[in-house]
Amino acid sequence: MRSQPIKNGLVITTAVAAAALLLTACGPSQPQSQGTPEPASTSSTPSGSSAPATSQAPSSTPPSSAPAPAGPSLCKAANLTVSEDSTGGGAAGSVYSKLILTNSGAEPCLLRGFPGVSLTADATGAPIGAPARQDGSSPVADVLLAPGQAGAAEMRYTQAGNYPDCTATKAAGYRIYPPEDTASLFLAMPRNACTNDEIELLTIGAFHAM
Repeated sequence: MRSQPIKNGLVITTAVAAAALLLTACGPSQPQSQGTPEPASTSSTPSGSSAPATSQAPSSTPPSSAPAPAGPSLCKAANLTVSEDSTGGGAAGSVYSKLILTNSGAEPCLLRGFPGVSLTADATGAPIGAPARQDGSSPVADVLLAPGQAGAAEMRYTQAGNYPDCTATKAAGYRIYPPEDTASLFLAMPRNACTNDEIELLTIGAFHAM
């Protein structure tokens, strides 16, 4: 009589297990795990716009510029004429005058500094005696000569007779070298000269504007 309840209990238990299995089989399927998804990469560039161009560092090389125009060149003997203004008078055996160079060329030029001056036998002859000594008290300045303009330098000639030891000779005039020029001009002006190189008969100043 006790076997019957146990059988019934087994039957109920079996039925419950079968129902649970049926529910499990009919339930929704679970998706398989795909692992942790990686976040999508994002761009800081706004959509629809291009990245800004990278600015370049300024070049250290300055922009090329046109060469500065050349200034007037120094006056040369080929474009000068020479004259003398002897109205300066004389004193103590000396004669004072102005040595004048005029721009006879077509372009402006500069006189700067002291001319070279010597007494000479003639237009093509060699200098006689010592050349003119530069007057250090005369200021040096740039003298711009437009065509036809002139610059002057103060000159002093000391009479040769003032020197007892002078070996005297006749000079036809002056040989004049413009500043920094190797060509010369001739100014006819008869003088007595000394062939002694240690005797300085001439003194010359720097050119100045007239």
